Amino acid sequence: MSVILGCPDKTIKLFVKGADTSMFHVIDKSINSNTIKATESHLQSYSSIGLRTLVVASKDLSPILFEQWQSSYESASTALMGRAALLRKVATNIERHLSILGASAIEDKLQQGVPQAVKSLRKAGIKVWVLTGDKQETAISIGYSSKLLTSKMTQIVINNNSKESCRKSLQDALLMCNKLGTDSLAAEINQLALIIDGTSLVYILDTDLEEQLFEFASRCNVVLCCRVAPLQKAGIVALIKNRTDDMTLAIGDGANDVSMIQMADVGIGISGQEGRQAVMASDFAMGQFRFLVPLLLVHGHWNYQRMSYMILYNFYRNAVFVLVLFWYVLFTSFTLTTAITDWSSVLYSIVYTGFPTVIVGILDKNLSRDSLLKYPQLYGAGQRQENYNKRLFWLTMLDTIWQSVAAFFVPLLSYWGSGVDGSSLGDLWTIAVVIMVNMHLAMDIVRWSWITHAVIWGSVISTFVSVMIIDLLPWLPGYWSFFNIAKTELFWMCVLGVVIGALLPRFAIKVVVQYCRPNDIQIAREMEKYGNSRRDSQLEMNQIFAPPSR
Repeated sequence: MSVILGCPDKTIKLFVKGADTSMFHVIDKSINSNTIKATESHLQSYSSIGLRTLVVASKDLSPILFEQWQSSYESASTALMGRAALLRKVATNIERHLSILGASAIEDKLQQGVPQAVKSLRKAGIKVWVLTGDKQETAISIGYSSKLLTSKMTQIVINNNSKESCRKSLQDALLMCNKLGTDSLAAEINQLALIIDGTSLVYILDTDLEEQLFEFASRCNVVLCCRVAPLQKAGIVALIKNRTDDMTLAIGDGANDVSMIQMADVGIGISGQEGRQAVMASDFAMGQFRFLVPLLLVHGHWNYQRMSYMILYNFYRNAVFVLVLFWYVLFTSFTLTTAITDWSSVLYSIVYTGFPTVIVGILDKNLSRDSLLKYPQLYGAGQRQENYNKRLFWLTMLDTIWQSVAAFFVPLLSYWGSGVDGSSLGDLWTIAVVIMVNMHLAMDIVRWSWITHAVIWGSVISTFVSVMIIDLLPWLPGYWSFFNIAKTELFWMCVLGVVIGALLPRFAIKVVVQYCRPNDIQIAREMEKYGNSRRDSQLEMNQIFAPPSR
């Protein structure tokens, strides 16, 4: 950052501040060489104790030089093509042959709860990479204080000034990683941490070395990039996005984090003393870093559980009703007759089964907030795609076919040979399917409330009321059909038989699976229920495997 000031004595001065790696390239080392050496020593000692450092330099400008620069700056700032490149060139022309003034070092304390947040995220199977503009020593010190780095980790430092040296360092790192990878126990004990600086990334990003960096970084437990520019931060995020299907999340608090936040799949800005540029460019905003833990581990888990179940359930509830109509069409040899009225077909997705879907999708929680925060490994259910996958989808479709067969053929065979018309059977099919679908949903609800009870049983009651109102209208087909068929005991036996016959296989399989092969979520729910009597018990989680997918 540079600023030009006009002083009271009619002199013009240029003041520049920046990182030592960039400032020492534009400082005239023939001037004040002793000050430069002393400043370098001070920077090393300051950064080793975790202070954030900057170098300050200045330059006297003559009026003629300033006028020339001002003219060039105005031309570059108003250029229609290549404005950014022209502005960089103008800045580079004046930011050279500087005279060092000194260095600053400030303590940047971690926010409350940062070490605990990083630990929870890593236990949840989330890889945490730190991209910072601080010196390498400062970044390492912050890494230890935030519990990102531990003394048990093997640190691999890539700090080179040429492409060939970067290639050699990456090859050596991959060889070491392959040796550790041959023994799974050794690979688990010897955790790897990659520490790389921005100068090395200049020779790696957008070159053939990107592939080697990605291969090695994806095997490391921690990646720490120091002295990186804003565009390099975005380049690191793009390195992961372009080579994996994993979701990337970037969180930052300053204007230099905007490129990274915009590049990631999910961008989060921290509103603090660094300004609001990061917040304005982000998808979510929060006050402190530690709020990221409940956002991901609690609300992220609830959202995944709700969305996964609602996708499968909405496929099921619509397909089962359509399949009943499909069996009717096949059974009547594709005639133009209809058993279920058009009004019932329309109201099925709006009144009969719509409201329970919305309420359960908003309110249902398979685990409490305390359990999700206590056991971060539960977040791995989403990473392992336990609640929504191809296998679960096709099993749901098979169950849907079975339930539609039961819903259609049980009433049909029960009234075979009787004088009941098609409209009466249509009312029976409609009511049986609605009760069956809502009972299916009730079987999977974890946390009941009065609202949940109201919408589920209220939908069943509203179905009866709607069917009766429709059959009371003489200009609609099926006039008085419901009242003719509902007064017999066989009607109610068919409704009960459809619900039991359709849902019994699902209920039996669900009981067997949860009893014989419970997953982490089911075990944690038991821990919640019997927490008082098993307070000292431990919950052993499944391992979270997150290999890089190409």
